[in-house]
Amino acid sequence: MPEPAGPPAPPTPPVSLAALLSRDDLGLRQITGPPAADVAIHWAHTSEMSDPYPYLLGGELLLTAGVHITEAAGSGTYFDDYVSRIVAAGGAALGFGVAPVHDTVPRALVAACEAYGLPLVEVPPRTTFSGVARAVWQLMAQARLAELRRVSEAQQSLAAAASRPDPVPSVLRRLAALLGGRAVLYGPDGAGIAAAGREPEDAVRAALPELARFVTDRASTTATETVAGSHLSVYALGTGQGFVLGVTAPRRESGDHTIASVAAVLLSLLTGEHQSGTGAARSSALVRLLLGAGPEEVAPLLGGEGSEGGEDGRWHVVHARPVAQAPDPVAASALGAALGSALVDPAGDVVRVLVPAGPEPAPQPGWTLGVSAPVAPREWPAADAQAARALARARATRTPLVRHGARPALADLVPDDEAEAHARALLAPIARVPALTETLRTWLSLHGSWDRTAVALSVHRNTVRQRIARCAALLDADLDDADVRMELWFALRRP
Repeated sequence: MPEPAGPPAPPTPPVSLAALLSRDDLGLRQITGPPAADVAIHWAHTSEMSDPYPYLLGGELLLTAGVHITEAAGSGTYFDDYVSRIVAAGGAALGFGVAPVHDTVPRALVAACEAYGLPLVEVPPRTTFSGVARAVWQLMAQARLAELRRVSEAQQSLAAAASRPDPVPSVLRRLAALLGGRAVLYGPDGAGIAAAGREPEDAVRAALPELARFVTDRASTTATETVAGSHLSVYALGTGQGFVLGVTAPRRESGDHTIASVAAVLLSLLTGEHQSGTGAARSSALVRLLLGAGPEEVAPLLGGEGSEGGEDGRWHVVHARPVAQAPDPVAASALGAALGSALVDPAGDVVRVLVPAGPEPAPQPGWTLGVSAPVAPREWPAADAQAARALARARATRTPLVRHGARPALADLVPDDEAEAHARALLAPIARVPALTETLRTWLSLHGSWDRTAVALSVHRNTVRQRIARCAALLDADLDDADVRMELWFALRRP
């Protein structure tokens, strides 16, 4: 009978006893028990209690010097009782330290461990228990790092698969390859829609759709089962449409659940998009834009359900950069959901989001945001530039969110055509070099700060100095003059 997936495993993956035995610096020797490669150790614990059961969590390498063993212990059931309690508590292996209490491992203890199938390891006199425990933690840290690297690389490859022209089959193929098994997408009626990977045995192939129906009929979103030596897992996709991802694997590796969960999130986005009218509406909007329609014409389609945007049909453009690492499609989608929009463009180092105006976009943990003024669809290009400048200022000042100011100014008193003509003439000497124009704009917005401008533009501060000096020479202007700065700033603010 399948059961919902239980609580997650410990935060670090276990290590095999074989890895510990291979450490030459420890000099450990297995005396009896199953093959060391099949024994998983989650942690190390030292105890000299005659009954360690109450103090064990399961999965331990229990270390003892035999202080608790009396001279008469070998003639009774002491060792059988001792070993049986360790096995009942879920202990993974027993490490016995020879010297200073015992010169050798007691034969009765060896016999009891052999009888109960508990791995018994001899710890030589030169090796301390703390050294063994430290080696366990070191191996676990290495395993954790390898797991994180594997999960990170898997997430990137799954995201790349989701961006292909055939995203659903591509994600399934990639997932099956990563797990070394088979991945199947089941529809609301329980029938397989798409599949990839090696064909499993008949018993496994018959059990997987049954397990998928198990989560469809219940509140649980995941379930696992083992059939004919294969590990089966199913994930109900969060689309509300009844789709289920089924996975089989010949063995269960650390990180497999996380990798399959990432695939389930991507498939949820893909199946939800195709099953809703929103996806078709956005496709229509894209086609119309490519064929020459104006933004104001396609904006109602992008809002979904006939919406024309936010308040008075206006929108915000948001530019965002993660604080710690490069953005990926999954994180970008999560950001869009937090901002209340599915219109997300994860391009390069910056994620752009088109958000219907309403409640002001709020700071998001782990992101630096630049937000444009609320604009009508025809002003989206100008808002995109506003958001870019706001993001640059936010990064330079280490502020989580900067909004573009949208209030009446002196520049509004000059007709647009006259202002644009004056700006073009004033900036003509540097207009052919976008890097100069952008550097001057950023430098002026940051009150002439070399360091902040360098941070905002991701260049060296000396590069900023050289560019500003070049601007001053080409414009034949004194950039230390407040009036000159003000006039240039007004010109640079023109779209």
